[in-house]
Amino acid sequence: MPDMAFNLIAFETSTTTCSVALLTERDGALQVVSASHSSQGHAEQVLPLAERLLNQTGLTRDDLDLVVFGQGPGGFTGLRVACGVAQGMAYALGVSVVPVPTLQAIAASAGPVRAPGVCRIVVQDARMGELYVAAYWLASGMRETQAAWQEIQPCVLVAAEDFDYWLDQQAREWVLPGAIGYVEMVGDGIQAHPSLQFTATVVVAGNAYPLQVLSGVPLDAKSIALQGLQLFQSGHFMTPAEAAPLYVRDKVAFTTQEREKGLGGNPRVHGKLRIEPMRLEHLDAVVDIEAEVQSFPWTRGNFADALNAGYGAWVALQQNKVVGFSVVMFAPDVAHLLVIAVAPQLQRGGVGYVLLRHAEQAARDKGLVSMLLEVRQSNLKALNFYRNRGFQSLSVRKGYYPAARGQREDALVLQKDLSATGAS
Repeated sequence: MPDMAFNLIAFETSTTTCSVALLTERDGALQVVSASHSSQGHAEQVLPLAERLLNQTGLTRDDLDLVVFGQGPGGFTGLRVACGVAQGMAYALGVSVVPVPTLQAIAASAGPVRAPGVCRIVVQDARMGELYVAAYWLASGMRETQAAWQEIQPCVLVAAEDFDYWLDQQAREWVLPGAIGYVEMVGDGIQAHPSLQFTATVVVAGNAYPLQVLSGVPLDAKSIALQGLQLFQSGHFMTPAEAAPLYVRDKVAFTTQEREKGLGGNPRVHGKLRIEPMRLEHLDAVVDIEAEVQSFPWTRGNFADALNAGYGAWVALQQNKVVGFSVVMFAPDVAHLLVIAVAPQLQRGGVGYVLLRHAEQAARDKGLVSMLLEVRQSNLKALNFYRNRGFQSLSVRKGYYPAARGQREDALVLQKDLSATGAS
């Protein structure tokens, strides 16, 4: 009887190094070989590297059972190379694809777990004075080779100068699937920004833990392959058509004027931003922002009625000034995001992301597993914002919104699964 094996190929092209790995699992034993190229021209190098590995192991493309790629965040062009090659190969072979969030792969490859229950904070250099930051948790009593790391902080773009404040504020609000014993931090952002200061302890979900800063972990196709196998074994795979890069920053080049306004990425999370429940004394500022950003805005009476009805309503404050808000209706089985807005001068600055994430967590706290919202079909900016945060199209509501000259405009109904642990 022939010796059966499971073979996957992995591509990682989000950095200046292009790498490919070939993983074979046979009778529970893993073998991984990899090859890399450290210059420009990832699109020209990636397939020759793959052919070299197949020849080296005596395999052909037809022997491949799965295609894995580093999903990002990272360099725009590099992410598209890995995704495109993975999609094309998977289409040709008729196999599934596993996109691996690159920060999750770094968390998983940062060395053995010292004790049950660990939280790893990954801090990667995003250039332009910014950091990609995410956090992951591994279940108590589980070996790191037995289960994929679970995301507790979706990847965000944080200004390096704001990181200390952001971590102190944000980690307190993380929701952990289980107990942790200690916290570690890893990533090349630590070395790229030596001015970052780390305290001996960090408060996560209301409890203080020792913080250990680990040495840098190189990101390569081998770590992508290993994490891809774990994700596949836990049911996280898709068709080639569904695969897409993970873009956290949606703009690379900024003008001098934009930088003077604090722009540098999306979602960039600025320091000293706090979320508070909306109160009557906030309504003047809320109505002013709503009038600035909506063609058919809510009235003060609409907002007062929402507060009286007990809807979830919050404001985002910077220096005690209202800069954004959101309102959510909690139904028995679903949360409905009714309205969310950010002052025009602070849009693309991460305020909307923080408001949305706060609303999602409030829904989870009430035991709700999905969130709905409507958005004008013509509002491409809003559609991109929501889809980049994990919302998917559900249906169309004909003539839902008023439009100019007495016309009506269709609304797209979007939905997000709040129980999912994947990147968003």
